[in-house]
Amino acid sequence: MKQEYSVIVFDLGKVLLPFDFNDVIQGFEEIEEGLGVKFANFYKTNYEVHRMFERGEYTVDEFTKIMLDVLEGKVDREEFYRIYSGLFSVNEGLVGLLPALKKNYRLVVLSNTNAIHMKYGWGSYDFLGNFEKLILSHEVGSVKPEQKIYEAVEAYTRVPSQEHLYTDDISEYVAAARSRGWDAVQFVGNKELIGEFGKRGIILDGTSRD
Repeated sequence: MKQEYSVIVFDLGKVLLPFDFNDVIQGFEEIEEGLGVKFANFYKTNYEVHRMFERGEYTVDEFTKIMLDVLEGKVDREEFYRIYSGLFSVNEGLVGLLPALKKNYRLVVLSNTNAIHMKYGWGSYDFLGNFEKLILSHEVGSVKPEQKIYEAVEAYTRVPSQEHLYTDDISEYVAAARSRGWDAVQFVGNKELIGEFGKRGIILDGTSRD
């Protein structure tokens, strides 16, 4: 007997939204040679600054000030937002399945993200309308793999943990979901995920399961 799922939870970054941080580095490099490298080095050696912003522990203004200082005042606020958020594209193959999935399952996003990327990067994509709820790290004050952010999903859906099916590209985040009793699949590609959905009896063609 196949497990019954009522909620399918998707990560955003590198699942629904492929991204390349090199695009950000190159954007700053085009302003001045070495500026992108400096930004990347700061980002790598001070990753907790990024993490704190994702948790909502820095305001947009506070985070922006830190970043503009790193960029030596050579980038203005709006230019920073544009370059910093210009790294996303859309996984059209996976996004194309959402309308059919929505007919039989509640769809939820669970993402480590921040207010700048939401406003200037991915927040205006039409496909987000397929989701019943976006659970975002900077809004709930927690990042994956912390339990609080998964609890926020359950507090919203109010269904048993085993009725959640989750996909994320990061194995640690998948393991955290499984520790709560969710079923979870590491995303490595559309074909593989569709195969995993098929194994679980997920209806992909939009026909009713009733």
